[in-house]
Amino acid sequence: MKFSISREALLRPLTLVAGVVERRQTLPVLANVLIDVQEEQVALTGTDLEVELVGRTSPASVEQIGATTVPARKLMEICKSLPEQAEIQLALEEGRAVLRSGRSRFTLSTLPATEFPNIEESAGNTEVSLPRGTLKRLIDSTAFAMAQQDVRYYLNGMLLELRSNLVRTVATDGHRLAVCSGPADIEMEPAQKLIVPRKGILELVRLLDDSDEPVTLSLGANHLRAHTGSFTFTSKLVDGKFPDYERVVPRGGDKVFIAERTQLRQVLSRTSILSNEKYRGVRLLLEEGNLRVMANNPEQEEAEENVAVEYSGANLEIGFNVGYLIDALGVLGEDKVQVTLADPNSSALMEEPGGGDAMYVIMPMRL
Repeated sequence: MKFSISREALLRPLTLVAGVVERRQTLPVLANVLIDVQEEQVALTGTDLEVELVGRTSPASVEQIGATTVPARKLMEICKSLPEQAEIQLALEEGRAVLRSGRSRFTLSTLPATEFPNIEESAGNTEVSLPRGTLKRLIDSTAFAMAQQDVRYYLNGMLLELRSNLVRTVATDGHRLAVCSGPADIEMEPAQKLIVPRKGILELVRLLDDSDEPVTLSLGANHLRAHTGSFTFTSKLVDGKFPDYERVVPRGGDKVFIAERTQLRQVLSRTSILSNEKYRGVRLLLEEGNLRVMANNPEQEEAEENVAVEYSGANLEIGFNVGYLIDALGVLGEDKVQVTLADPNSSALMEEPGGGDAMYVIMPMRL
């Protein structure tokens, strides 16, 4: 194996692929990136056995085709530290990878390409194509609500629901729920529901931009594969049943107020400074035309703020984890937010005024 390539052509795919590689891995080869050199292209592959990413790039010249694996992070750090537009030559010499650039020379350890694990090729039953921007917006609007290391393993990821003319993402950690839908030019009968693990979602969204360029999704029995530009991303799916999120959405709340989204978020952020660090609780008192936000902590410190809202109705006092409110306000797209409440023990529904394609459900706290 021997080829030359510009620093920039190697660095972008390498950075994304190295992101998949786990720092703590069970097999030594999982710390490595697989470099496969063909006549016209160089393919870089990283995997942690759950998620696999292949990035392809064009070399300046190829003297000898071949494949090997080298430590992903070290190779990335070396490329980053070289000057811009540097020319890199990478060759396999006596079982070592030798990287030369200008007057620099680095020798890296290798492991045979044959040891590198492949996520088994399962035939994708269905293929759909979506604009990258649509999928990115759906993931960005809901990803914050995914659970981390919950024993209910099916919550440690995101539900991707594909129906005819509609794509929807749903995430919940048991305390809050985020749902976002978007129109899509797809035919899907019957509807498909996949649970993509948390890491898969975070890596997939790094490949997406706001463009209308397509991303093609291949849906297999236990894999999701995405093709976008020169990248192929594969993730195992979580085998489990996602909760029936429709049942969680509160219906029939009679106390509806509308507030300036940015202003409300700033008020909550300031008040949260004096909330209990462990429970992060704030108390909301809804009155006609006004929302009072209060917080206190075990040190007897208190915060109180008032924010003008559009509301006429009965007073209501209710407690929430302030972080959950701030997260939802951070991803809503409109300047105003509509919040629907029923009583102190019922969840809040946050959305754009009059509805919209995203909704956020937040369970109350007893304070």
